Amino acid sequence: MSLLRNNQTTTVSSDDILALEKKLLELEKREEATKEKEEELTAKLQKISGLTIEEAKKQLLSMVSDKAKAEAAKIVRQTIETAKLDAKEKAKEILVSEMVHGANAYVPEYTVSVIKIPNDEVKGKIIGKEGKNIRALEAATMVDFNLDEEGEIRISSFDGVRREIARISLLRLVADGRIQPERIEEVVVQVKREMERTIFDEGQKLAQAVGVFNVAPEVLSLLGKFKFRFSYGQNLIAHTLEETKIGMALASEVGADLNVVRLGCLLHDIGKVIDKEEGSHVTLGVELLRRLNFSDKVIACVEEHHEDKEFSSVESMIVYIADAISGSRPGARYEDFDNYVKHMEDLEKICKDFSGVSDAWVFQAGREIRVLVDPRRVSDNDTIMLAADIRNKIEEEVKDFPGQIKVTVIRELRVTETTR
Repeated sequence: MSLLRNNQTTTVSSDDILALEKKLLELEKREEATKEKEEELTAKLQKISGLTIEEAKKQLLSMVSDKAKAEAAKIVRQTIETAKLDAKEKAKEILVSEMVHGANAYVPEYTVSVIKIPNDEVKGKIIGKEGKNIRALEAATMVDFNLDEEGEIRISSFDGVRREIARISLLRLVADGRIQPERIEEVVVQVKREMERTIFDEGQKLAQAVGVFNVAPEVLSLLGKFKFRFSYGQNLIAHTLEETKIGMALASEVGADLNVVRLGCLLHDIGKVIDKEEGSHVTLGVELLRRLNFSDKVIACVEEHHEDKEFSSVESMIVYIADAISGSRPGARYEDFDNYVKHMEDLEKICKDFSGVSDAWVFQAGREIRVLVDPRRVSDNDTIMLAADIRNKIEEEVKDFPGQIKVTVIRELRVTETTR
């Protein structure tokens, strides 16, 4: 056989052709053996792993997927941690900002009011012959009048409403000039009636200051008492106004229900001015709001603001936070004051629990108690025994009070007739 290559003729013998065919056949056999070996190895691998090719593919894809998910989770965790750090910083900014805007400048009146008197002549009229006028003033107003300071009278009582009634009554008596027991009683009764309207107006002012305009008169009258009430030395009306401003600002920032937070903050301490012996201020407040058909969300804010129950909403948490911010800021509270007020109230309650007692009030920071009895139910002899019984009960129940407590029981028979 002749082949043409580079313009030259090459002759290939039959032996060369046979040799090439032999090599080609060997290559084909090797290829076939390789395929068989590959199939054998694949079969062994499947047998060892117990997986088919499709299953192996799925497992491999699953492994790749798991790895990808792990990487993604790692990225997500890093993102969340970064977001938390940013959120904390943002929360600090919000809280600090709202505390600045919510803070109110006020001077708290604790237990003493001071009245300037023009001269000794007026002071003599206030004292009266043998002290009858000052005794009448103290009996009518249930506060303590201290005239020891020159040029001023200090009115002392743990009850802010009593103290304010006494202050206004004394100013009117001094201006009128007629200071005698009968006139004193007339003026005090008149001021007490006017005080009810003043308290209502103060409640209305507080509600309107935070944007609440449609609320029951009973609630407004209770809110007005905040002006004369202190919690741990912090004026309650100022605390409520401050706390409500903070709560509303926080609600706006986080997108909470602004009206629920507004009412929750405004009413969270209303139980503190409800005159009932049984129940905490939280329980009394919740009972009042349920009776007046407030919404469940607002009631929950009041019920949960001291964590007596678990928080049921974002709004409840905001009321709790705003209350904590207002109460815990530097200078806001003095814890001993609330204990002092409770002690005064307990002393009065001990006295009022005795049969025949019409009223009782505490003076001199708890060191003197005056008890007024009904002369139709308590005789002179009974009065002597009653004073001893009250003293003994105080000694039994009041263990941690320093110093002595003076108990004075007053029995006065008064008869008044009017001509036609």
